[in-house]
Amino acid sequence: MSRTKKDYLFIDGYNIINQWQYYREVKNIANSRNKLIELLIEYQAYRGLKVIVVFDAHLVKGSLEKEEQIDGIVVVYTKEHETADSYIEKQLDKIGRYEQVQVATSDGAIQQIVLARGGTRISAQEMIMKLENTKKDIRTKTEKPRQKGTNIDQIIDEETLNKLEKIRRSM
Repeated sequence: MSRTKKDYLFIDGYNIINQWQYYREVKNIANSRNKLIELLIEYQAYRGLKVIVVFDAHLVKGSLEKEEQIDGIVVVYTKEHETADSYIEKQLDKIGRYEQVQVATSDGAIQQIVLARGGTRISAQEMIMKLENTKKDIRTKTEKPRQKGTNIDQIIDEETLNKLEKIRRSM
């Protein structure tokens, strides 16, 4: 009995943020982190995969690894002396042979490690494009067509119109 592989997407959070036009305009790391997480929540829900975003805290003195769930997204802050790359590399060692793993980063060294461990990689710019395109797809699918001057009889079939008319007359 074979089991289906899960699809995982690991995001090197600050690597993506540093390549992102939004960050260059806003220049606020906390807002950029929150905006990235918001986009990833939508992306995960729409694409049906498990997203783990990793932020470096390796230069933060005394920091401990912190993991939290935000609307289904796993957000990891690494411990002191641990980079996002090394965290992702450890996770690849654990699950890379059993699951479908993709890593979003423009860091060449981690991209090579990902490929060597059987994963796939996507650049920061490609990931940003995927996030923006997914947001557009969601907006397109959820917005109702707005037609000016549309009559109800152009939207509802005749049988339903007749039922509604009977209800109206009985009131």
